[in-house]
Amino acid sequence: MSSSQIYITVAVLIYELVAIVGIGWYLNAKQKKLLQAQGQISSGQFILAGRNIPWYVIAVTMALTVLGAPHIFGLLEMSYNLGAIAVWFGLAHVSLLVVATLCTANWVRRANVSTMPEMLSKIFGPSTRLLVCCVMSGMVWAILTLECQGVGIVFATITGVTITQGTIMGGVLGCLYVILAGMKEIAWVNFINCAVMYVGLILSFIQLTVGLPGGWGEVQAYYLNENQAQMLSIFGTKELFLLFAIPQIIATTTCQSVSQQLIQPAISVNDPKGFRKALWLAAPLNGMFGVFIICIGLAARANPQFSAMGPKMAGTSMLFASLPPWLVAWLFAAFLGAILSSLAAAVMAPATIFTVDIYKNLFKGGKLSEKNEARITRLAIVILCAVAIATARNLPPIVSAMSWLFAWLTPVFVLLFLGLFWKRSVLAANLTLLTAWVANCLWSFTPLSAKIGLAGVHNVYLTLVLSLAVAITVLTLGQAKPGLYRGKTMAQRAEEQNAA
Repeated sequence: MSSSQIYITVAVLIYELVAIVGIGWYLNAKQKKLLQAQGQISSGQFILAGRNIPWYVIAVTMALTVLGAPHIFGLLEMSYNLGAIAVWFGLAHVSLLVVATLCTANWVRRANVSTMPEMLSKIFGPSTRLLVCCVMSGMVWAILTLECQGVGIVFATITGVTITQGTIMGGVLGCLYVILAGMKEIAWVNFINCAVMYVGLILSFIQLTVGLPGGWGEVQAYYLNENQAQMLSIFGTKELFLLFAIPQIIATTTCQSVSQQLIQPAISVNDPKGFRKALWLAAPLNGMFGVFIICIGLAARANPQFSAMGPKMAGTSMLFASLPPWLVAWLFAAFLGAILSSLAAAVMAPATIFTVDIYKNLFKGGKLSEKNEARITRLAIVILCAVAIATARNLPPIVSAMSWLFAWLTPVFVLLFLGLFWKRSVLAANLTLLTAWVANCLWSFTPLSAKIGLAGVHNVYLTLVLSLAVAITVLTLGQAKPGLYRGKTMAQRAEEQNAA
């Protein structure tokens, strides 16, 4: 490594270790002190922070939970290949934060459950809970492998190691991000990282603007001269808008708004009534980030020196070469913090589902001490991280992989709304889930879409249409109970939940 790489690497690692280990150690020590003083602590301290995190910290955590490798390296890849239309991936996350804060996460928090599969158990029963917890765990774990790839790219850029070696370094930091104090650690480290990230990003964007040869006008001229004006339009081509932009909105909203990865930090809030305020902070923090990243990706593609490095390394290499070492260290520490925040949430979610929905629910009769709950969750975190690091070496395209994964939870989104406000039955729920999941596999791994003339049509169109068709048909023709919240006021729902 060069002297500048050593300086940047040391600075980034010192910041991350001080922030992660320092805050984690402090919170863990505080929790142990409380245990010694009171003899016991409330259930869910490790996985839900005792449901005692302020709304503004939760808002930042929600913004960063869905702002990781896809928002940084995924958007750099996508803007390199498709242009400004990649902004719809970022806008889709604003949409999901609106739906989560106003609807899905709000309902789960008021129901006083720990996981989304547990929420579905209240609506449909234990068999639906088991189906969803198995698939949701696998889906979020797959996202974890993409986050591991993201930290690998950061370390590959600043140190010169391979991406595979970088994933190991990042995986260790990701474990530390959550394993010391659980959800409380994730939330408060995110709060600090968010401030560092935005200041670094703004300073870097200003420095990059000043240092660009010919400025942004030269970037625009490059695409116009190459007859690629569509690369500068957020609407791209008609085909891209239909096959990329709209599916991003649908897939991201219908998946992440019911995914345990986002639900878990959201339901850790201390005030369910004030939870909706989180939207006004979470949505702008998340949405603005993608615009900066896409501009960087377009500039890297327009520069032959960096364009030749390909979509995975062009943007990060341009930043490394164009910014002073102190600002590179700051920016990449912020990037790493953002990815680690998503990585931590992505490993915490399946670990919690395993502990609460499988181990505690199926093998312990629903009873598990706080100490054992934290111990089992920590063990699951370590195992999940280790396997994800090993898998991340295959390096799939980040945004493309995300889009496929998101289609898996579309039927869960449909069932949640129908089961709460219209009708519900176990048969309808399970048949809808299995039909959509089988169809998603056939659409991806067989020539089915090409044979029926729909090649290139996004998976989420298929799973959404099938989910609605199957669920509505079975609920209409078969026996079904009224929706859990059908015809009830918010006060009546809250009274029932408190009684339960």
